[in-house]
Amino acid sequence: MKLGPKTAAAALALSASLALTGCGGAANSGPAAAAPTALTLGTIQDVRSWDPAQAHVGHVLQPYQAVYDTLILREPDGKLSPMLATAWKYNAGNTKLTLDLRSDVTFSDGAKFDAEAAKANMDHFKTANGPQMAQLASVKDVTVVDADTIDVNLTAPDPALEYSLSQAAGLMGSPKALGTEGIKTEPVGSGPYVMDKAASVKDSQTVFTARKDYWNKDLQKYQKLTFKVLTDLTARTNALVSGQVDATLLDPKNGKQAEGAKMKLAANEVDWQGLLLLDREGAKNPALANVKVRQAINYAFDRKTILDQVMLGQGTPTSQPFGKASGAWMEELENYYAYDPAKAKQLLKEAGFEKGVILEIPSVPGFETQISVITQQLADVGITLKVGAALTNTYTADIAAQKFTTIFFSLFQGQPTVAMDQIVSTKALYNPFKNKTPELEAKIAAVRNGGADAGKLAQEVNKYVVVQAWFAPLFRVNQMYYHNSKVNVTPQIQQAVPSIYNYSPAK
Repeated sequence: MKLGPKTAAAALALSASLALTGCGGAANSGPAAAAPTALTLGTIQDVRSWDPAQAHVGHVLQPYQAVYDTLILREPDGKLSPMLATAWKYNAGNTKLTLDLRSDVTFSDGAKFDAEAAKANMDHFKTANGPQMAQLASVKDVTVVDADTIDVNLTAPDPALEYSLSQAAGLMGSPKALGTEGIKTEPVGSGPYVMDKAASVKDSQTVFTARKDYWNKDLQKYQKLTFKVLTDLTARTNALVSGQVDATLLDPKNGKQAEGAKMKLAANEVDWQGLLLLDREGAKNPALANVKVRQAINYAFDRKTILDQVMLGQGTPTSQPFGKASGAWMEELENYYAYDPAKAKQLLKEAGFEKGVILEIPSVPGFETQISVITQQLADVGITLKVGAALTNTYTADIAAQKFTTIFFSLFQGQPTVAMDQIVSTKALYNPFKNKTPELEAKIAAVRNGGADAGKLAQEVNKYVVVQAWFAPLFRVNQMYYHNSKVNVTPQIQQAVPSIYNYSPAK
């Protein structure tokens, strides 16, 4: 069973690769000795396990891309292109995704990539209890059609599945290594690089060398690739300015030092920051059950001033939790709650809380300044923000256990179904009180069954949660990714750091 000529798919893959090369410069043009052959990236944490089923998303996905190809390639603008899957297609009911696979790929241990290998990886991902296992939650099973074709059978339509196969769920490891102890410390994939274990030091640096006979040389732009772990922001800044790393993630304040040293900025709005008003039925804080109270909280914030003073203007004020690239973003929601403290006070009075409201939130390391500013602005309208102990490494469990009625956080703005299942649906971590209404459930169902129209249908979900003030977003923030003049970097939409394919030597 085939979805289309392999030659056409190969041309698509080549076209995608050339497009990436065109954006970032041609690694393979000109004399090889004239171009840099090594790239060193500063990262904020080390990989805990190289088992591809334990991979994460965002900035944590990047090192996995060095050694593991994905079934689908996500380009810088978010477009999905062939990678190990040359073509894919849904059935009429959007409950079966058929993928046609490359037949010329091997893993670094010599094992062949084929339909059995793809099935083994997806089966492993579903049972390995990794941090992104929800990406395949809708997958009932995977069946092998022939040597280079699989069917992914779903329990229900999942508009995010193709996106997920370009992320953690799409990473392919050698079937010989899956489930072994060895793959936890030494990855075995089909990707453009292999780990140099002798040169790698846990929590310090991981070194990779270009893999011989890699199937797509256009994605393999360096002979050596190093991830240097620099948790401390000042250390990352100094490493970039001194030339120890070629690129790294900073913040607006430290970015000024980098700009003074002639470093280049690749800014990209990825997350939104603000309050999540979690207890919308008032189970623990009755005031939050009143929509006028939640709206009053939104009207209390001078978003533009906070952004300028705290983030040096790096971002965009917003009243909505869905990002521009999600398809769910709406222009009319961007400034839905303009700064209006008088209106906030009036809404509190109408809700019967003119004597004040108390909100309790945990402190969040790194967001102390933001929380301090919003505490003052809420106080100006009669809302007291009590800040408790800091979130710890149990925060996920604490949120799920309904320990907090309100939190301040920074959250990824992804594909609409991904975003819904992160903050809105009853299976979302950030909807711990499982708030729902029949009207909202109908809108969510329309998105899940909407196929190619999912993004537009998600606008109704976005509008609902904004009008009902489920959240109090402040702004979308720029990820401040800086690099030196030796490397060209193209930002990756909806990622804090670029994909590994988005770097190339500068001419």
